Amino acid sequence: MNVTWDEIATDFHRITSRVVWCTVTTVDSKGRPRARILHPVWDGQVGWIATGRHSFKARHLAANPFVSCSYWDQAHEQVYAECRAEWADDQATKDRVWDLVKNAPPPVGYDPGLFWRGGPTDPGFGVLRLEPWRVEVWSLQEMTQGKPSWVWKP
Repeated sequence: MNVTWDEIATDFHRITSRVVWCTVTTVDSKGRPRARILHPVWDGQVGWIATGRHSFKARHLAANPFVSCSYWDQAHEQVYAECRAEWADDQATKDRVWDLVKNAPPPVGYDPGLFWRGGPTDPGFGVLRLEPWRVEVWSLQEMTQGKPSWVWKP
């Protein structure tokens, strides 16, 4: 069922803030998928990932900027965010995302200094911006009651 962002936002943020870690899949230059576990922090409709700037992800995204983000928990509540990912290399954004990640309440927030000792100016510190083009929220319990998943597209 297609819905507005306002209709899906509460469940989207409730699930992503509880599950925290999600499977993010990129596609390499030969068209092969590669999945890894990452920790996006969502700010409204935009996701931010503090991650290594020089990684397989960077090479994959150079060839294909689209990613699939999948959240799942044992209650079988799921979120799928299909996104365009792009590097935010300007220092102002890197500083803002560093603070966003560091100051978000647990379990979403964490100290990025554990990974990048040089702080937000560390050359290895990268920031990925996720702009969803499709978000789906569903639960197994609702499906067994005949309720369809909720889908949002901008």
